[in-house]
Amino acid sequence: MNQVEALQAALAGEHAALYGVGVAGGKLRGSRFTAATAAFETHRTRRDRLSALLVAAGETPAAAEPAYTLPRPVTNAATATALVLVVEQRIAAVYGDLVEAAEDAAVRIFAVESLLDAASRQLAWGGAPVAFPGAAP
Repeated sequence: MNQVEALQAALAGEHAALYGVGVAGGKLRGSRFTAATAAFETHRTRRDRLSALLVAAGETPAAAEPAYTLPRPVTNAATATALVLVVEQRIAAVYGDLVEAAEDAAVRIFAVESLLDAASRQLAWGGAPVAFPGAAP
């Protein structure tokens, strides 16, 4: 995978993350809703940054799908929390791929920062620490 392909994959991942966190937010209240809102804003900012990087590279950014298949129905706060955890695990893997494929130092730094943030967010949503966040199991 080259840098442009990895940027497109990360952008597609952010589109999916926005969808998933948005769905989850509808079932959350209080501090979990606040945390989901913050996650949503982070993913939106990353999506916009990825789009800008692709445009700067002369590429057309991948468009979001109208909807995404969720791993399981989101019916309550527990399933919503589980969904956000899965979203952060999946996006960490995508940023791990971008770290590997990055040819430009600025892209690599962005990917590392995004990977570390996703790893931290996983912990906040009930995930267990792992030695190499974003690495394939």
